[in-house]
Amino acid sequence: MSITTTDAALLRLLQLSSASLPVGGYAFSQGLEYAVEAGWIKNLADTQEWLSLQLAESFAQVDCPLLLRCHRALQENDTQQLNYWNDYSLASRETKELRLTDTATGIALMRLLSQLDIETPTLEGDSSFIAAFAIAAHHWQLNEEAAVLGLVWSWLENQVAAATKLVPLGQTQAQHLIGDIQQQVPAAIARAQAIQDFEIGAGLPALAIASARHETQYSRLFRS
Repeated sequence: MSITTTDAALLRLLQLSSASLPVGGYAFSQGLEYAVEAGWIKNLADTQEWLSLQLAESFAQVDCPLLLRCHRALQENDTQQLNYWNDYSLASRETKELRLTDTATGIALMRLLSQLDIETPTLEGDSSFIAAFAIAAHHWQLNEEAAVLGLVWSWLENQVAAATKLVPLGQTQAQHLIGDIQQQVPAAIARAQAIQDFEIGAGLPALAIASARHETQYSRLFRS
């Protein structure tokens, strides 16, 4: 995977994928909190297996290919296709909490773009984070390869930050985890680029169960 970008675009990519972007991504564990409480994840190795499986079988199968399609719709000025893939993203979430993760961060990012005086296309209904991320990437002239890499990094950093609090992991372990999973990212992006429209989708039962059961946990740090 080769990504070429200008210095200005690179800085925008870092801004867009930063954990400090005020969209609330840090507030969502995406089922990880329940998985830890249930004893499914107890240590660094368990965390790596959980996140690696999500990256390969969910993120590369749903989020990344959908971002590519939203970005291409924006390149072609095709609002109808953008709305279609935005709706597809929301429909792909298997639980109420996973959908909330998508809509809460998506709406927050669209609000931020408006506050930055960035003109955004009209989305019918709630905005997914995928569509909002694509809109920002397109406005800042990031190519689709850079955009999808930034999306993966945003997800990975938030998940590792959650695992650091929940498992818990030490700071050095967290850096080892990020380094190990980073090596899997090129293959995940290549998989996303090769997926046909009818192949977009994923089913990770443990993730869906963890997300659904998180809603009734007695004590929670995260919203999902």
